[in-house]
Amino acid sequence: MSADNRVGDVSVSLRNLLNSVQCVRDRVRDGESNKSDGEFDLSNFWDTLNQAVKVVSQEATKLSLAFSNPPLPSQQDGEKLADSILNSVLTLSTVYYWLPKSQGITLRRQVRDATVQVLDGVAQLVEVILSSPLQSLSQDQLTSTGSVWSACDQFPQLPQDNKEAVLVVLSAQIGVIKDAIEEIEQALSEPLDPFSDVLDDDLEGEEPRGNQDTYWSDKDRRVIGPSQGLMKASSACLRKLTSAIRANADVATSQNRSQLDDLADITKELSPGIDDLALCLYPPMDYSSVEEHVSSLAALLKKVLQIIRSSHVCGESQLTWVQFLEGAVDHNLQKTKDIIQQDS
Repeated sequence: MSADNRVGDVSVSLRNLLNSVQCVRDRVRDGESNKSDGEFDLSNFWDTLNQAVKVVSQEATKLSLAFSNPPLPSQQDGEKLADSILNSVLTLSTVYYWLPKSQGITLRRQVRDATVQVLDGVAQLVEVILSSPLQSLSQDQLTSTGSVWSACDQFPQLPQDNKEAVLVVLSAQIGVIKDAIEEIEQALSEPLDPFSDVLDDDLEGEEPRGNQDTYWSDKDRRVIGPSQGLMKASSACLRKLTSAIRANADVATSQNRSQLDDLADITKELSPGIDDLALCLYPPMDYSSVEEHVSSLAALLKKVLQIIRSSHVCGESQLTWVQFLEGAVDHNLQKTKDIIQQDS
């Protein structure tokens, strides 16, 4: 058989494989889990899933090696390789579907995203092999193979239950909110102009900029104080909630796992609210916009605290800081409104 014919035959197998892997990936990304009747063995699920991921990694390596150097695999060998990697992909997706929603939506999302990342990596590897000369090892192929390995290697580090999954969400939110608070504090520490690194006063042929719209007035800075207080209350809430979940969260029942999902979902709304508030604090400050975003963030934070209060992670010691933060929210909201309405 000529080299050209062999390339054509192998390419057909690879194209079919690519289409199949993409279909499996799309079903995993958009599909529903199997319903669980009775007890679910989470430990067995993880053992089986990790083994399935190892097999995908091994099969991806075999595929990449087969197309690293001449001669190309025969049509029969190419079909066997394609069948083997497709079987490993189907096994991985099947095991993922074992995980029911009742084990926690937050957990399932993170396992789903990790699974999709593996399947996406396999699809990209097949695409690279198809688009590269089929008798040479390209840098893209090396990179794609490494991406599959990396996606597979993250599975042992995934949260093992819904409690751990929710803590991952909270940690990410705390980081985002911390960055937003620090950006405002950094801008406030600048001597005059928070936009001095963005706008240039020294444009040739122009007078230095004297636009007061790029500076904070004294009233602006007074408004920022309680707005920052509300942001910091949000950050404190998430840190306290993290500690409460570590100490008190129980994932033994579906109801408790569902409560943790509710906490994860509502707290994910805080960082966009804080970003929106932070943006409208920069000059020129629109007080009506600031008041709107402060009110919105305060209402959201009160809702978060209410959900915490009614959840199983809130004991007597947690109730103390929940009540304190509720008071802090009301105080900062009212103080912001009072300052805005002064001299208006």
